[in-house]
Formats: sequence, structure tokens, C-alpha cells
Amino acid sequence: MSEEFRIEHDTMGEVKVPKDALYSAQTQRAVQNFPISGKTLESAHIAALAQVKKAAAKANLELGVLDADRAGAIQKAAEAVIAGEYDAHFPIDVFQTGSGTSSNMNTNEVLASLATKALESQDIDVHPNDHVNASQSSNDVFPTSVHVAVTQALVNSLIPAMETLATSLEKKAKEFAQVVKSGRTHLMDATPVTLGQEFGGYAAQVRYGIERIEASLPRVAEVPQGGTAVGTGINTPAGFSARVVEILAEETGLPITEARNHFEAQANRDGLIEASGQLRTIAYGYMKICNDLRWMGSGPNTGLGEIAIPDLQPGSSIMPGKVNPVICEATIQVAAQVIGNDTTVALSSTNGAFELNVGIPVMASNLLESIRLLANSSTVMAEKMIDGLQANEERARFLAEASPSIVTPLNKVIGYESAAKIAKHAVANKMTVKEATMDLGFVSDGSITEADLDKALDVTTMIGDYK
Repeated sequence: MSEEFRIEHDTMGEVKVPKDALYSAQTQRAVQNFPISGKTLESAHIAALAQVKKAAAKANLELGVLDADRAGAIQKAAEAVIAGEYDAHFPIDVFQTGSGTSSNMNTNEVLASLATKALESQDIDVHPNDHVNASQSSNDVFPTSVHVAVTQALVNSLIPAMETLATSLEKKAKEFAQVVKSGRTHLMDATPVTLGQEFGGYAAQVRYGIERIEASLPRVAEVPQGGTAVGTGINTPAGFSARVVEILAEETGLPITEARNHFEAQANRDGLIEASGQLRTIAYGYMKICNDLRWMGSGPNTGLGEIAIPDLQPGSSIMPGKVNPVICEATIQVAAQVIGNDTTVALSSTNGAFELNVGIPVMASNLLESIRLLANSSTVMAEKMIDGLQANEERARFLAEASPSIVTPLNKVIGYESAAKIAKHAVANKMTVKEATMDLGFVSDGSITEADLDKALDVTTMIGDYK
């Protein structure tokens, strides 16, 4: 069955638009021009665009640009879009005009249609440009919406999820405080640590990630709204910029601030690049943590086997009973995606020329995807893996005591070269360090007593006082 259409027009002429679509001609042109990925704006971004429009309508009412009927209807329509009721009416591909003009007009057209319908009984028309877009330009609305959406996702989604993960790791650090295991550097045996010390390090890594996000928020939350076309604020009433940003901050509860310099704020997307870099750093950290856990949980019989990662699902279609560290693997893939997304964001930053960057839609899409992926994987890691993870204490202690690196405390008794001789002798002859020390005559010649040797080789004395 062929779809029914209606005829709409814009400054370029007539366009056929799906009959029930809330959008109009300019959106339809963009749909036809950009059949590229099939990927549309993130829901969070659509909501942020509506938040900007709602704040602008309120400011325009206060400053006498809009009448009460139109301003009220636009705000009410925006609230419905913010709630996600009309996401299906935002069909434009992410890969579109680099300023986001198409998606700004998509928002204008949807809100104008909803507002006009609400005012139908009063025979009042709401125009996408003259009313919904009053005192605005795509060049300040679209980047502002990105910064709002990213700030909202960082504050309300990623930071809380990372807090959950950090707390889970900290609980395990306490639980494993007395579990001695072999340290490893270069993937080779090193002096002992506790499993708790390692997990405390992982928790700190996540906490530092939260600090990095919080440190970047002042720049991420700084928005260009009010600069209109090129940063000069042409076609805005006095006080509009400050007021619309103030309303945005009030209604979102976010630390949104007005750009200190509107020309910088429209020409560059450095705040987004900074945020993406922080996400990349967090992704590398997650990759390291998950790789460590995979190594420590390897086995069950031929690997390290120092920890038991929860069994979540069968791991093989051919090997019965096999289970795999699936949460680690999923998170490592998330990290790879985030790192790739950051590359796109960084390259898009080079699309700035004079008064505008024209790589904003893909920057927004990649940033919001990275935040969503990291937030979800943080929660999954905590709840499906870390919380149920167990230590194999006997195995960990055995490997620590079997390591030739526990010879290290003997350096200060018999010297580095003699200690190295013991370590090599132990490995070559499959002996313990104590057995190698005695076999080489260091006890019989009086270099060290057996009691002092036992004390020096007690792995529990080698872990230091660090928590």
C-alpha cells in the first residue's frame, strides 16, 4: 500500500511529506538528501533540543518577543518532546549538514505543528522560524543542545554508574585485604601483593575517572545560546542570552552556564573534545581492569585461577561445561568503541572554520553513545561480575610462595647477586626459594640462619602497609 502524502512548501518550493508526519518541508528535504546510515539523533539529544526551545520560548515571552498563547503552546509541545512522546518524528540521519540545521528545523517544525494544533480553536498559527526559532539560530541552538545532552548524560547517568562500580570494587578490596598473591610486572612473577591492594587500585582508577569528568564539566556545560548566527547575537532582544541560559539551568537542574566568549563557543567544540578525551581515558582503564580479571580468572585448571568470576552462561557450543569471562569481553568491546568514537570526535574538531564547526552532529552522536555504553557497562560490571567475584585464596597463596621473586628480601642479607643465583637455581631445579637457598649452602655457611630465612621468605611480610 502506498503511503499517503500531503504537500508542504518552504522557500525552495513544494515538497511531498508523509500525511501524518508532524514535521514539514525542510525536514523532508533532509530525509531525502541524507539516506546514509539509518541512524538518527539519540533520544537524549532530541530531548535536549526541546529543552532549549522551551527555555527560548519562555525567555521570548518575558522579553516581549512572543505572545502568551504561542509561547505557552510551544513550551507545552516541548515538554511532550522532552518526555520522548514524538521521537518517531525526528527521522533525519546523523550524517547531515554539519551545523545541525536540519535537525534544528526538524525540532522547529514538530513543535510548530503541535503548538498550532493546540491553538486550533483560537485560529492561531505557530510558525517554525518566526515563532519556535525566534531569537535563535541553528548555529547556537544545535551546539547548545549537544552540550546540554552531554552534561545531562554525564551527571545523571555515567557518574552514578561509575560510583556504583567504584563502590563494588572498594567492597572487594576490603574483602580481599588478607589474600596474598603473586605480583606481576611484564606478565612475569614479581614480589607479592594482596588481591585487596589490586582491587583498591582498580577502585581508585574508576574514582579518578569520575574526577576527570567532574573537572571537565565547567567547559562541557558552557553553552553558546544567544550568539545566533556567528556569535554577535543578531536578532536577539537585550538580556535574551543570559535569561535563556538561566532558564535552562533551572529547568534541567544542570550546571549550565553562558559562554564567556560567544565567538569561541560557536567556532569551536573544545568542551566536547575534552569530554570525549576523558571518556577515552576511562575506556582504557576499563580495558586494563577487565584484562587483569580475565588473566586472574583464567583456567579453571590450566590458567592462573586466582579468582573465580561468576558463571553467567554456557561458553561454548561444542565444549560442554565451558564458561567464559563474558562481562570482561563485552566491556573490552565497549572500550574499543569508545576509543573509536573519540577518534571521530577529535577529527570532527578539525571541521571548524572561522565562526562555526561543521562536524557537530556526529560529535554529538558519538559522545552520547560513548556515555551510554560506559554507563551501562559500569553497572553490568558491578552487578553481574564484581559483586559475585570470589578469591581462590589457597591457589593465590600457593602461586605467591612458588614465585622466585620472593627471594627479593634476601638482597639486604646476602646481596643482589647471591639472591639472583638462588632465584635462578630455584627455577632451573624446580625448587622453592628456601630449598634453593639451603641447597646452595647459604644456611650451612652461616650467611643466614634457617629461622631468619623463614622470616625473610614469609610472603605476608612483603605486602607493605599500603591499603
